[in-house]
Amino acid sequence: MLSYQHAYHAGCPADVHKHAALARLLVRLSAVDEPLTLIETHAGRGLYSLTSPEAKKTREAQQGIVRLLKDGKLPPSHPLAKVIAKTRRRHGPAAYPGSPLIADTLLRPQDSIHLMELHPQEHAALEHLLGDKKNISIQRRDGFEATYEMAPPTPKRGLVLIDPSFEIKSEYTLTAEFIIDLNAKWTDGIILLWYPMLKAGYYKDMVGALEDAMLPGFHRSEMHFAKPENVRGMFGSGLVAVNLPKAFQPAIDAFTWPYPF
Repeated sequence: MLSYQHAYHAGCPADVHKHAALARLLVRLSAVDEPLTLIETHAGRGLYSLTSPEAKKTREAQQGIVRLLKDGKLPPSHPLAKVIAKTRRRHGPAAYPGSPLIADTLLRPQDSIHLMELHPQEHAALEHLLGDKKNISIQRRDGFEATYEMAPPTPKRGLVLIDPSFEIKSEYTLTAEFIIDLNAKWTDGIILLWYPMLKAGYYKDMVGALEDAMLPGFHRSEMHFAKPENVRGMFGSGLVAVNLPKAFQPAIDAFTWPYPF
């Protein structure tokens, strides 16, 4: 949806859940002396300010990354903490990296990064941030269409990150169908899906469809950061991985919400 802008939610608990897993997974993947490809279907602008009007309006980051860093719940040795520290040295103390900047920081020059973003302002900001990098391709087009078209990519070893806005119900069905189709075409590519856990429960049918498909290397990890009855919006977030080696499962499971409800 072109109305969605991630600046309102950057650094929230669900964002940290996704980014903590992505950072650990990229470290594991890049430890192998072989190039890889990262594809993002919904890239966003790549860099956010936690003092922007959007962030101040929702204050979601205050209960997410701001609280975690203040209380020492995200140790400096964690790959995400290292990326945040490097980002703030360059862009200021209120900066928070989106997944494209996390990938650019943790991956190597021989790795290929493909970023898709349809929103015109978000795409322009992403181009300004990373458009001069030789190993990064930025496209303003439908992420599902572009990813399926290039699969399997070169290098073939790699990861796809999928995190749609899920602003409309049909996105849940479309996302499940896309993952099943993509896995059939790129049989050894790791697919990482992030999804919001909302009271409406639409995510349950999506995850159920992926489980029923019996995809290889299927792994699911969910994090609750509130009781459903205590919030109007998200009470947690989930990650589903496909083609994930068992040795990499701890990268997905490592981060849990450290505060009681």
